[in-house]
Amino acid sequence: MSSPLPARSVAVAEALAAAGVTGEILVLPDSARTAAEAAAALGCEVGAIANSLVFTCDGEPLLVMTSGAHRVDTAHLAAELGAGRITRASADQVREATGQAIGGVAPTGHPAPLRTVVDTALRQYEVLWAAAGHPHTVVPMTYQELLRVTGGAATAVVPPAEPSAAADD
Repeated sequence: MSSPLPARSVAVAEALAAAGVTGEILVLPDSARTAAEAAAALGCEVGAIANSLVFTCDGEPLLVMTSGAHRVDTAHLAAELGAGRITRASADQVREATGQAIGGVAPTGHPAPLRTVVDTALRQYEVLWAAAGHPHTVVPMTYQELLRVTGGAATAVVPPAEPSAAADD
């Protein structure tokens, strides 16, 4: 028998079901606030963790679903979106925009739809893991499901990697 879902995760489960996402929300015994914590708990690569980060872009919230393997380059992302300056939202702004606390922000289940971009680096993983409304809950989904549930635009959130000078690896 699984643990009962926290209230915020119930709203996420309902939104996921409405979008046709079939993965079940898991309640983890320990926090999965960071990509590293989530990957360790799930036994997956940190890059398969779909971090939900909220920024402010042109005065509005912007949800960025990014791979746990890297950090969002806000200058690059602003250029990709043809936007002004992108800054990290405060904890209060995150909660106001999503109804969820930092460390548990899900890709869906928010009070109102958010402009969303989905990191193209995530498409290399067969299964992604995203927070599900609470720091102890996660949900599996595919890249296509993540795009669908968020209505997000597939976007590179970091510049392309420079070719390595040492190709001996």
